[in-house]
Amino acid sequence: MSSTYQDSPPSQGWNFDNTFLDLPDSLYVRQKPVPVKQPAIAVLNRTLAQALGLNADSLDGPHGADIFAGNRLPQGADPIAQAYAGHQFGHFTMLGDGRAILLGEHVAPDGSRFDIQLKGSGRTPFSRRGDGRAALGPMLREYIISEAMHALDIPTTRSLAVATTGEPVHRETTLAGAILTRVAGSHIRVGTFEYLAAHGNTEDLRALAMYTVHRHYPELAEAENPFRELLGAVMERQVRLVTKWLHVGFIHGVMNTDNVSLCGESIDYGPCAFMDAYNPATVFSSIDRDGRYAYGNQPSITQWNLTRLAETLLPLLHENGDKATELAQDILEKFPGLFRLHWIEGMRTKLGLFTEEEGDAALAQDLLKLMQENDADFTLTLRGLSEKKSDRPFFREADFMGWRTRWEARLSRQAQTFEESCALMRTHNPAVIARNHQVEKALRAATADNDLQPTHRLLAALASPFEDRPEHAAYREPGPVDSGYQTFCGT
Repeated sequence: MSSTYQDSPPSQGWNFDNTFLDLPDSLYVRQKPVPVKQPAIAVLNRTLAQALGLNADSLDGPHGADIFAGNRLPQGADPIAQAYAGHQFGHFTMLGDGRAILLGEHVAPDGSRFDIQLKGSGRTPFSRRGDGRAALGPMLREYIISEAMHALDIPTTRSLAVATTGEPVHRETTLAGAILTRVAGSHIRVGTFEYLAAHGNTEDLRALAMYTVHRHYPELAEAENPFRELLGAVMERQVRLVTKWLHVGFIHGVMNTDNVSLCGESIDYGPCAFMDAYNPATVFSSIDRDGRYAYGNQPSITQWNLTRLAETLLPLLHENGDKATELAQDILEKFPGLFRLHWIEGMRTKLGLFTEEEGDAALAQDLLKLMQENDADFTLTLRGLSEKKSDRPFFREADFMGWRTRWEARLSRQAQTFEESCALMRTHNPAVIARNHQVEKALRAATADNDLQPTHRLLAALASPFEDRPEHAAYREPGPVDSGYQTFCGT
């Protein structure tokens, strides 16, 4: 096993500029990845590498494997483990990067700044009793789901590579070790603010808040009260994000405050999954026994998480505590209306509606109610509306036919033709999502048989989710009904 060293070829294209290190050192500790025995690339995201201005050919080999496994640092990297806290299932905990290392911030050719993080890179001072490692299956799951979300035009962290380590990871069984290279707008979380607030460190909190403003909301920097505006802007992005989840049937599974990114990206794909039959109570996570993070609870949990952020910002909002609380409440009380606005805005596009009418929300909600009563597949039903499908049992139900008459009457009251409405719907209702049985099939092949071809085929289908390609027909269909299907966090 070689020690970590820094001599990656300049031709790889790395361009690090690590501004997070200008923040108080209470927010991080310098920490190198722990080297592994036998690094090898399992999956490399060549498209993402090129978008980042990296040389995919140079990375697709031993030098790249060394970097993605933590045995070699790319030029300009200055690795750290970040400190943060979090409300996990409602309970406050001091956390930190227990199995992740932030290599630094890579600046792409267009000036965009991205965190480059290794997940599963070994123990850190925040590891507590953990081994700091990750297994191949969960890292491939994050790669698959994050790329699926990106293709669905949902803000998300992305996956640049998964590297195997040649070392075992011990969980309930012995598994193959792996490390994911995550690309993110940043890793600033609600939990990052909670960490400083818990220590009563107002000046460091102020520095973090201004850094967040300058990095993600620079238009707010000159506002009279930038911290109040920051709370409102973060709320807006979170509402947009979570309504997009709802519109594709996505269930995050672990919406703890340490998994709420202030830049508005989906982050941390642990026990996540896409819903088949529509039911707001759907839960897949094995650790969410009470359904706290069920599909239909995601809006209220988003509001709960934003309230925790608001609590940390109170000392910055106003020197008078009562006035600070009033300012925060003025922002937070707008959440329900904002959520309804973005939800119906998205549902209109999914139903082919170009105009707005007062009864649109009821029309959408009535369809969902019928879907729930008939165990109708969420994705297939909405996609099928634009394809004049009649081969689904649900579409032959008398109640659905009544709803369809109302919908067609609604469409007739706008200038656009039915064909134009269908075209709109096909750009907002995916034909292909990351179906649970297809994801599990790919993960089993990779972990049990060392066969990554099912993963590559699945990724190819997920890359164009709104296109109905004959070669991807198998990826459209739900798997066998299994009420006991569970997902796991992988730690």
